[in-house]
Amino acid sequence: MAKLCLRFNRSLTSLLNFYKLDVQTPDIIAVTGWTTDELISAITSSDFKDKKYDFVTLLIGVNDQYQKQSKDNYRIKFTQVLRTAINFAKGDSSKVFVLSIPDWGVTPFAGGREGEIGPDIDLFNDINREETAKAHVTYINITAISRRAAIDKTLIADDGLHPSGAMYQLWVQELEPSVKLILEK
Repeated sequence: MAKLCLRFNRSLTSLLNFYKLDVQTPDIIAVTGWTTDELISAITSSDFKDKKYDFVTLLIGVNDQYQKQSKDNYRIKFTQVLRTAINFAKGDSSKVFVLSIPDWGVTPFAGGREGEIGPDIDLFNDINREETAKAHVTYINITAISRRAAIDKTLIADDGLHPSGAMYQLWVQELEPSVKLILEK
């Protein structure tokens, strides 16, 4: 049975099982609202640090941007988390999938600051895309999907900030072909 680590509910697991890929319920390490520093701290003090998975997904950085953390700090910490993700994937970078940071600037919560938040999200995504490429890890751009919420409010949860189930499904559709290819090998 394949094991994975992700945060998109059980959607990806269900879809992969539909394709007859035997995927277990995911272990979820991160909590909504964490920065890279908080994720590193949680991994260090958790039972997860020595586990191995058949594939790993990583989406981290929106709260680094939201909390106005420095981009230099984000680069250092993202690179550390990415190395940890590769270690979780038995050292195989082809089994790690990084998702870009969604743009929360288009949500009602942002209060019309889309022009300020979006470009800053792009700078954080430049960092995670560069570091992902250096590590030979697959990068999945979901930022464009998140920006659809500017005109499609069904993509935003009732809290006016977080992605809805419909948006998560769109992310899974982007991610699924790459993960499926690895698991079918």
